Amino acid sequence: MRFLSMVKSVEGGAKMPPPEMFEEVEKWAEKAEKDGTMLMRGGLHPTAGSVRVRLDGGQIRVIDGPYAEGKEVIGGFSVLAYQSKQDAIDSAVAFMELTRRLWPEWEGECELRQMWGPEDFAPPKE
Repeated sequence: MRFLSMVKSVEGGAKMPPPEMFEEVEKWAEKAEKDGTMLMRGGLHPTAGSVRVRLDGGQIRVIDGPYAEGKEVIGGFSVLAYQSKQDAIDSAVAFMELTRRLWPEWEGECELRQMWGPEDFAPPKE
């Protein structure tokens, strides 16, 4: 099962993470990449440099960031592969525990969304 993990927080709410946080996250991610549970990862720049392309009422609009209505933004993501949803949850809890320990002033959440896979679109077996 593949999951998209999105780490969200209030933009500009906490200063940059301490160097120890970067080091530990890098170790954690390298281990997960080696064992095959982390397929992809990345951090995102602030929304000030982003663009939304919106289709609404048949019209396409391009909207430059930052976005006043956004309370929380996605700051980073990873694509993970686990045998079960519980395994994905356990991993997210471990990541948040690491964050709590090394960057205690940070507040946010990690949202997990299961991704569609080829098995979801397989033709019916006869």
